[in-house]
Amino acid sequence: MHLRAARVLEDNWTGTSTVPSHGLYPHQWSWDSAFIAIGLRHLSPLRAQTELETLLGAQWGDGRIPHIVFNPSVPLDAYFPSPDFWRSSTAGRAAGAPRTVQTSGIVQPPVHALAAWLVHQADPGLSRSRSFLSRVYPRLAAWHRYLLHRRDLGGGGLASVVHPWEQGMDNSPCWDAPLSRVTPAAPRSFRRADLDHGSAEDRPTDLDYGRYVRLATDYRDGGYADGAGEFAVEDPAFNALLIASEHALAAIAQELGAAGTARHARAERLTAALVERLWDPTEGMFFCRDVYGGDGGGGESYGGDARGGGESGALSSERRSPESGDLALERRSSESGAHGSERGSRSGALAPEQRSAESGAHASERRSRQSGALASEQRSRAGTLIPERSVAGLLPLILPALPRDIAATLVRTAGGPHFGLGGVARLAPSYDLTGHAFDPHRYWRGPAWFNTNWLLERGLRLHGEHGRAEELRAALLETADTSGFAEYVDPYTGEACGALGFSWTAALTLDLLHEPARADQADRSTQVVSHPGRRAFDKAQGTPPHTSHASHTPHTPHAPHTTHSSFETGAKGGDRG
Repeated sequence: MHLRAARVLEDNWTGTSTVPSHGLYPHQWSWDSAFIAIGLRHLSPLRAQTELETLLGAQWGDGRIPHIVFNPSVPLDAYFPSPDFWRSSTAGRAAGAPRTVQTSGIVQPPVHALAAWLVHQADPGLSRSRSFLSRVYPRLAAWHRYLLHRRDLGGGGLASVVHPWEQGMDNSPCWDAPLSRVTPAAPRSFRRADLDHGSAEDRPTDLDYGRYVRLATDYRDGGYADGAGEFAVEDPAFNALLIASEHALAAIAQELGAAGTARHARAERLTAALVERLWDPTEGMFFCRDVYGGDGGGGESYGGDARGGGESGALSSERRSPESGDLALERRSSESGAHGSERGSRSGALAPEQRSAESGAHASERRSRQSGALASEQRSRAGTLIPERSVAGLLPLILPALPRDIAATLVRTAGGPHFGLGGVARLAPSYDLTGHAFDPHRYWRGPAWFNTNWLLERGLRLHGEHGRAEELRAALLETADTSGFAEYVDPYTGEACGALGFSWTAALTLDLLHEPARADQADRSTQVVSHPGRRAFDKAQGTPPHTSHASHTPHTPHAPHTTHSSFETGAKGGDRG
């Protein structure tokens, strides 16, 4: 399985990043690359770093990391929406979009700091020799600032998504109610390339797609300014990943010499805001909040609990408190060495127009009161909870500061009739098994996905549910193997759906194979583990040298000089630790 998973990642490697699949997804996707880097760290920490650096090299001046970085060699009609739809370099100019790299204008879940920290832990010596963390830290900090300020559209401290594609679970029934307010684009105004690669019965409907296109068009035509659109949803999975990555940023700050306490405290305040805004104790899970929903701002919500009017304590105290520790590190790193080293780095380097990304993010933060948080004051800030049970409502289980009773309730809900984990379902479905919109094969309306189940496995283990975690790990490995590393599967049977040879499925399979005891949750920061197969893997992949760090050689002192297959040497390389 290790060999087959590695072959998938080799086949999907472009030289600087990894596509999810060559047919359906021929570009670089944001959260895909984060999950891919988590798996790549077991094969080649250098390539895992390159994966993240390439993505961060396309970051906008306001701090956002775009959900797609387009490959200019791919024909425009190979994927829709294509670069000529997003027009990032022109429509996104005010938001600091790069001029020489074409991207989309929306974002995806912020898994990146978590991925960067895990990649560092895979080979701390290599990471330190390349100044990996000091170069990516200011970019990741700017990314989090963008989400926490410009995207706090509900005023309660949580980030909102402004398009269903941003949350990653594109076609979830959670979006049906807020999307119903959106007038769809005319059917003949766009052509769906996704239907060239998959059955229409498994994909979003034309009506849904028309609404997706309308939202994206309006966002583009508004210069990608936040707070003016018709769609704003606080999603539990998106915010849980932001909080988990905030904890990871604290660990990175500690590695770079700061205390990390301010970021840990922020993560805990955000966890409290997540519970306050999105937790429904009656239903035993988290729900999405439609920020602009409800009856004219009356704050009605599913279950009769009107939460969240005005700014919560999650960030208000932080805005009043003096700068300290790891937050000061952000400022110092942007003013002195961190960005200077990025200018000289070939992979993930700042493009000329991006060299002011950090300072631009600070400036955009000042403007965010107009386009983000203050704009939300003119709309319904309380909103309404959306009564649809999605796997997103289970994913806050990954948070270490989640109250114990809530974690225990989530575990019971995951194993109950709505998700059937450990019972009727082989893997946790993306949507309620008993729900009105459940379909075991239609995109995000029922099929099981490997990244969400990987997160659940991690959360179960974090909260002491080792037996359940091990059962889920075994089911994930078996299903990945029998499905040909499918994009997603029927939750009951494990039947393959979508693309085969899917990159994050292969990458997370590698992570489950090599970290069965989740050793990376323990303190491994002082352990330097030799992986003899890695240098040969890098050579086989043609991973480019990083000339700006020529004086630092990768930290693989025991790597044999060999020309064997990357799969063969990887399998023999002792990656299990």
